[in-house]
Amino acid sequence: MMPDDEVIYKATQIFSALADSTRFKILASLEEGELGVNELQKLCEVSQSAVSHQLRLLRDIDLVRARREGKRVIYKLSDDHVISMLREGIEHASE
Repeated sequence: MMPDDEVIYKATQIFSALADSTRFKILASLEEGELGVNELQKLCEVSQSAVSHQLRLLRDIDLVRARREGKRVIYKLSDDHVISMLREGIEHASE
């Protein structure tokens, strides 16, 4: 059965997000646990503004969630589906 147009649209947004290497690195880094922008910046080797921009996009499509800890914003993956997609993509690319 073909999913409805809204589900197809959301799925294409997810795959589009995964197609960017910086966003993929951010998601892969968050697989290990919660991180702030500064930690993600160091791990992904991009500017703070680039990380913040990518995180905003990832939040908009519900791949990551944020919570405030004082002035600091901490990010984590939304759920285990994100981990599954990352691992499947890496496994497929490694074959």
